[in-house]
Amino acid sequence: MARFHGRTAFRARAYAENGFTSRPAVLFFKHLSTSTNVTKAEVIAEISQKTGIEKADVLITVESFFKVVKDAMAEGNNIYVRGFGSFVNKKRARKVARNISKNTSLIIDEHFIPSFKPSKTFVAKIKNSKKVKTSSAA
Repeated sequence: MARFHGRTAFRARAYAENGFTSRPAVLFFKHLSTSTNVTKAEVIAEISQKTGIEKADVLITVESFFKVVKDAMAEGNNIYVRGFGSFVNKKRARKVARNISKNTSLIIDEHFIPSFKPSKTFVAKIKNSKKVKTSSAA
């Protein structure tokens, strides 16, 4: 059985202990819009359900996408996905940091960190979302 977390794991184990094994794994997950955090497994299950493609194939595709992004960014390239956003390397300048407990100074050399910048359409969709507005007000 696949790994589940939290209450979903409890339901999945209880369902399996009662001898029900034919229930699709997709039904163990709440719909993505009801939870505050979404895992990669839930995303894969949702894509599989909406497209009808096998979960294993969706998993391979998603993992391949992440690998391409990591490899390209490690080589110093940025990735631009129209309508979604940009994966870019941001340069951090050289700076002096302090270790307060030992009262010493450390020099941190300039380095690059990965960053994501959402597109204007992505930001607009989030700003206009009623779900986000109601969950932030609560």
